[in-house]
Amino acid sequence: MKYREILLDQLKNQPYFTKKAIYQLSEQYGLKNTTVDTYISRSLKRKDIIPLKRELYVSADFYNENKNDISYSFYLANIIRAPSYISSWTALQYYNLVTESIHTITSTTPKVTRSYETKAGNFIYQSIQKELFSNFSSIKGKFDFFIASPSKALFDLLYFRTRQFHGVRIDNIKSLIEELRIDIDEMSQAEQKNFYSMIKNYLYYGQSDTRKS
Repeated sequence: MKYREILLDQLKNQPYFTKKAIYQLSEQYGLKNTTVDTYISRSLKRKDIIPLKRELYVSADFYNENKNDISYSFYLANIIRAPSYISSWTALQYYNLVTESIHTITSTTPKVTRSYETKAGNFIYQSIQKELFSNFSSIKGKFDFFIASPSKALFDLLYFRTRQFHGVRIDNIKSLIEELRIDIDEMSQAEQKNFYSMIKNYLYYGQSDTRKS
């Protein structure tokens, strides 16, 4: 078995791996980084590995085995740009609060806004002020991921669509939600209360009253 195949075989069961991890793994075989770079380039051309972003990959075998598992897509979203959590349209669809099919995975991050188009999916990261990077939790399973609560997902969606609620008044909120065809009545009473509390605190004080997760 060739060294390239040996490295691939040892990484194929990983949900993702970095170039640094490949370098470290190759040290036991005495391989130079330039040689490993050639292996990576060859593996990309042969589509044995899929690039997620610069120096971040997943084996094609692992991706194909798990590509239909939404928790894996969300897990990758958290990894590609960290810290971040699933939010806005993507989270609302996860909670069955919208009927439209959402294909791009949208996340919220305190870092600058960025997007990634990959063979593993399209990922958008919207920047929010650090004080509002809150009200999300970890969902445990085969692949763990961070996701906004229903109320925070809706808050984030409106926050970005209205450019941080520019010119928005509290009595405009209901019509904005209706225009987006989001059935807020499907949200629990506790989540609805939390949503309006976040809106009021932001509009009146410029900040959320929810605790960071």
